[in-house]
Amino acid sequence: MWRYFAGGAGALLLALAAMFLFRGSAAPEARTPPPAPAAVAQAGDEALPDEAPSATAKTREEKRFNRVDKDRNDSITRDEYFVMRHKAFAKLDVNGDGRLSFEEWAVKGITRFAGADKDKSGTLTRAEFATTAVKRKEPARCACGKPAPKAAPSAGDDGEDQ
Repeated sequence: MWRYFAGGAGALLLALAAMFLFRGSAAPEARTPPPAPAAVAQAGDEALPDEAPSATAKTREEKRFNRVDKDRNDSITRDEYFVMRHKAFAKLDVNGDGRLSFEEWAVKGITRFAGADKDKSGTLTRAEFATTAVKRKEPARCACGKPAPKAAPSAGDDGEDQ
């Protein structure tokens, strides 16, 4: 029974010693107090502005409106509103007849199908269809360089120190 008592007392002494060591090593060092706010304000020669800087007054919608309003009369006509769509339509209307046929509208898909159909059978096999998949960009990799290789010993050096 006395062994248990001696073991408990030894553990208690070790814990107490560890506590004193820990508290003694974590004693705060003497630090200088931070400068007062008034002292910091006096340190700068120029005065601070009354209000914080702000972004330009034009919002995203105002910028978008100005891109469409070509004659800058603060109103958008129907022709101004649809000018970008007319340009996109004109690119698709290859023959210029003012109408889009299915072939004109789906020219990219038709070109992709024709390019993938290697045997010109009018059908795509599994291997041919796999070539029509969209090529995705790989995520950016680290631009870190590889470590430089160690210099190889010269031909006359046998590796022994003299």
